[in-house]
Amino acid sequence: MRVNSSSVTDESSVRIPVDVRRFPWIRRLAADYAYDFGAVAPFFSGDPSDRTAWADAIARSQAYERRRADIAAVIAGQQQRRNAPPRAREAGRLLADSRTVAIVTGQQAGLFGGPLFTLLKALTALKLANQVSRDHSVPVVAIFWIDAEDHDWEEIRSCTVFDADLTSRTVSLPPRPGAEPAPVATIKLDDAVVGVLDETERVLPPTAFREDLLAELRRSYAPGTGMADAFGQWLEQVLGGRGLVVYDSSDARSKPLVSSVFARELSMPGQTVKLASLAGSDLIARGYHAQVHPQDDSAALFRIEGGRRAIRRQDGQFIVGDERFPTDALLRQATERPTGFSPNVLLRPVVQDTIFPTICYVAGPNELAYLGQLRGVYQHFGVPMPLMYPRASATLLDSAAVRFLTKYKLPLEALQAQDEAALNELLRAQIPPVVEESFTVASQTIEQQMTRLVEAIPALDPTLEGAARSTLARMQHDLQTLHGKMIQAAKRRDETLRRQFIRARALAFPGGHAQERTIGFVSFLNQYGPALVERLDGELPLDLGRHWIVTI
Repeated sequence: MRVNSSSVTDESSVRIPVDVRRFPWIRRLAADYAYDFGAVAPFFSGDPSDRTAWADAIARSQAYERRRADIAAVIAGQQQRRNAPPRAREAGRLLADSRTVAIVTGQQAGLFGGPLFTLLKALTALKLANQVSRDHSVPVVAIFWIDAEDHDWEEIRSCTVFDADLTSRTVSLPPRPGAEPAPVATIKLDDAVVGVLDETERVLPPTAFREDLLAELRRSYAPGTGMADAFGQWLEQVLGGRGLVVYDSSDARSKPLVSSVFARELSMPGQTVKLASLAGSDLIARGYHAQVHPQDDSAALFRIEGGRRAIRRQDGQFIVGDERFPTDALLRQATERPTGFSPNVLLRPVVQDTIFPTICYVAGPNELAYLGQLRGVYQHFGVPMPLMYPRASATLLDSAAVRFLTKYKLPLEALQAQDEAALNELLRAQIPPVVEESFTVASQTIEQQMTRLVEAIPALDPTLEGAARSTLARMQHDLQTLHGKMIQAAKRRDETLRRQFIRARALAFPGGHAQERTIGFVSFLNQYGPALVERLDGELPLDLGRHWIVTI
């Protein structure tokens, strides 16, 4: 454990590292990426722990021709519309410089910023940008790519926060029943968002920061504002002052910059899917998993016209919904009117890195898996593949929860299960040793002596062996019943420990799910205020393969 003095609270700030391989939900590819990169090296462009790999990535990115002035203008327009902070605008202008490179991350436009991991992604990108700039003496910009053309409304319309009792409470915008899947960027907030903000205010516990937090949320999430715009404005409010450049990927002005990518995809239909599938098969053959299993007849593009529709290839034509298009017709549309097209999960990274001088993408563990299927796709499009860096991973606990974990030497992952197995083990450990030792001796003695009796009694009367075995089974059952009563007595004796366990579990694994993937970062901003970002920026190291328990 490392303990740092704090200038924000009276208590010490604590961070405790946890090896991610201890977590059952971390799959082998993500673990090997951090601890055995050589095993996964064929699927990626370089080892992010190797300084030379960074130098190579910088050289590749700077050598690739991009329309830098155009993308800098697009960014400036978006920032003007959202009234971005000066430091973010300054960083955006750097993109016009031929030497500038970028650290990119991104996510869907989740309500009120989405879960904690969204904030962790953005902070990782900012920290990496600062470090690479120092280490390699180049201008580096941190960019957050809003996946504004994603159409999964159900995934982004809700935000979960802690109430005063540490119960996780979810606030949600209304569903869109029967609506055709539409890019999030086309959805405008209506008066329903006012009710959601009011409910959020009721649910969040009163703190010194709640009033200002809600005022800022209301400015960003106002009726008439687009969902993606609201997300971008809120993210800039939180991190724009640190130089984060927020990019709305639905911006029509950026589509001509990647029309050649769209055209190549349609001129060689199925090639992207084939390359990704081959890499997926290779991953599986090496004992990993393939994250994406695309259909053989699909193009890695959507067509946007009202809704967002997949494009398939059949009998020499393209099929979009119920419409059929000759190959040349759709190819011409992609070239002349690229605003009508959007990349899918396989092509989005190539589009991203055609637009931006990306040297590194900050990814979550599941993203690493599908990005590992794309090295051949990058080569197919002639775009330099960036390095991949796992985002910072953290659980935020207060000092009481950390003291509980350290006092009882309880591993964080033991709190995930929503049963009482870990609690019972903990309580069992609190039983006075003499009681547990006496119980163990009694159990062993009864089993030994009764086993001897079972073996000896047939010499007297073979028909009594069954009765002897039944007696042994009843005695063993009675002993286990007695042991259970001992544990219950321990529970009654130490209700404080029980409450501490349940409280720590509610904080770390609300509903049995990892905190960083469940609780919106607005919940922690309400609890800690601006110190949250300051402390996370200072406390989270750029270490591979570590999850951090952090107190603010």
